[in-house]
Amino acid sequence: MNNNSKKNVKIGNKLIGDGEPVFVVAEIGINHNGDIETAKKLIDMAVSAGCDAVKFQKRTIELVYAPEELVKPRENPFGSTNGDLKRGLEFGEDKYREIDKYCKEKNIIWFASPWDVKSVDFLEKFNVPCYKIASASLTDDELLKHVKSKGKPIILSTGMSTVEQIKNAVEVLGEDNLVLLHCTSTYPSKIEELNLKVIPWMKENFNCPIGYSGHSTGILESVIAAVLGACFVEQHITLDRAMWGSDQAASLESNGLNRIVRDIREVPKCLGDGIKKVYESEKPIIQKLRKVK
Repeated sequence: MNNNSKKNVKIGNKLIGDGEPVFVVAEIGINHNGDIETAKKLIDMAVSAGCDAVKFQKRTIELVYAPEELVKPRENPFGSTNGDLKRGLEFGEDKYREIDKYCKEKNIIWFASPWDVKSVDFLEKFNVPCYKIASASLTDDELLKHVKSKGKPIILSTGMSTVEQIKNAVEVLGEDNLVLLHCTSTYPSKIEELNLKVIPWMKENFNCPIGYSGHSTGILESVIAAVLGACFVEQHITLDRAMWGSDQAASLESNGLNRIVRDIREVPKCLGDGIKKVYESEKPIIQKLRKVK
C-alpha cells in the first residue's frame, strides 16, 4: 500500500497524520470520581502539560449494564451496589455543560467515548468534534454505525481484539476520517504485553492515521510509540494514583504527563530527515581530531 495516500484527520483546528505534530490526549475517563472540581483539576493538568485534548467516558447505565449486574453488592463511596457506583461516576447534562464551558475557557479540545447509542445522541448536544470508540465496543456494530452516521472523525481503540475483528470494525466505519489506535486492554499493562511493533504493522495495513492508547504507568512506552510512527497518543491521567477508583493505578500523575508530552515533542527533532550529512557544528571537530591527508 502507498502510505502517501493516507489522509490526515482534522479534530478541531488540529491535523492528525504523518508529518503533523503528535496529537496528545489526556484520558480523564472516570478518574474524576464523579466530582466536577476534580474533573476541572484534571483538565488544568492536561492544559499545563501541553496536551491537545482531554477525553471522558459516557454511558447510559441501564443500557450498558444488565439489571443483575447493577444490583450486585459492591461497597463504594456512593452506596453498596455496583449500580450505585456506576451511577455515581456518571456525569449528567449539567456537569457536561460545565466541562464544555471550562474547556472552552482553557482552550483545550474535549470529547468522549460513548458506550451506547443513547450516549452518542447525548454528546451530540455539545457538538463534540469527534468520537472515540473504546476497545470494549469495537465489536458493537450497532454503535459503530450510529457513531459513523454523525459524520465526525472517529478514533478507534483496538485492545483485546483480533485482526479479523479490527478489519470488520474498519470495514463498518470506513478508513476516511478514522484514526486507529494500537492498545493493550489491561490496567496497568505489562511492559512485555505492549507489543509496540504492531504500530508499524498497522501503518502498512490500514489506510488511515495510526496511534497508540496506553494503560501503563511509565512514560517510555508512549515515546517509543511516537518514534514508531504513532501520530496520536492517549494516556490516562490522575491527580494521585493512590486515589480511590479502578483506573487510577493505570494512570499518570502530573510529572509523568509533563515528561511524556515534552519527550514526544522532541521526537521529530531527534529523528531528523534521514539524510546523512556533515553539520557545520562538526567541522571544527574535523579540524581538531581528524588526520589531514
